[in-house]
Amino acid sequence: MTQFSKIGIVGRPDHEGVVDTVRRLLKFLREKKLQVIMDDVTAKLAGDSAAEVYPRSELSGHCDLVIVIGGDGSMLGMAKFIASDQVPVIGVNRGRLGFLTDVLPDEIEEQLSLVLDGSFSVEKRFLLEAQLRRGDELEVVGFALNDVVLHPGQAAQMIEFELFVDDRFVYSQESDGLIVATPTGSTAYALSAGGPIMHPGLNAVVLVPMYPHSLSSRPIVVDGDSEIRLVVDAKDSLQPHLSCDGDLRHTLQAGDEILVRKKSVPLQLIHPPNYSYYQACRSKLGWGSRLVREDD
Repeated sequence: MTQFSKIGIVGRPDHEGVVDTVRRLLKFLREKKLQVIMDDVTAKLAGDSAAEVYPRSELSGHCDLVIVIGGDGSMLGMAKFIASDQVPVIGVNRGRLGFLTDVLPDEIEEQLSLVLDGSFSVEKRFLLEAQLRRGDELEVVGFALNDVVLHPGQAAQMIEFELFVDDRFVYSQESDGLIVATPTGSTAYALSAGGPIMHPGLNAVVLVPMYPHSLSSRPIVVDGDSEIRLVVDAKDSLQPHLSCDGDLRHTLQAGDEILVRKKSVPLQLIHPPNYSYYQACRSKLGWGSRLVREDD
């Protein structure tokens, strides 16, 4: 008997090939006599009326396991809900890179059979929680598996802000903004901005300046339990934006403070047997592989 009897399925509606993969997965799970639960968008996409259906934000609360079909963006969109419900998740890659979705569509039956039989590993990936302090009010404005980003929005303009780590002043900066990234997000936007690749097992956060007006400003890696505080410069002419995993969360005002800290509950990401983070880097980032001799 598998420990996963209630399987949730989430598919990206506008992603090429997702419909075929969802239907293939439905057939596989029902042949194994497992209960299938889908969000309303995916159920409509697949044209399936037999599955139990919930809104996407409530899906994981009714499952033992969630299968996300799409790219890394699909996983990012679901991470905050799944993590809060402490339900494990596995991804089927219909995207380009697929750092978070490592089951190939043609290997669904083989890989998921192993997982359902108990042959898998669980990796805990922490999320970031972003809060906004405006005057005397403090509110949670978003969660991010990859990154929280302070940026100028649509207009190309320099932002002025101050950075504090655990209430200790680090620097004031004039730049296009700052990326606050988890180890998971270190291979995403932060990487393209010149940040380091961090192993996902690290308890660390990287702070990556975006086009700083300084030759000496470099990424900084800090403890994952640190509190990051950004204070927006008090100029009414600037209205920078705050995004969580690419999703615009707030337009900021002069004097606003952004507080970023680790979310208390991590995402439980399931990998099939023989998963290797370094192999994923070789595949996704084009790293060199070992030469195989004919007599090996």
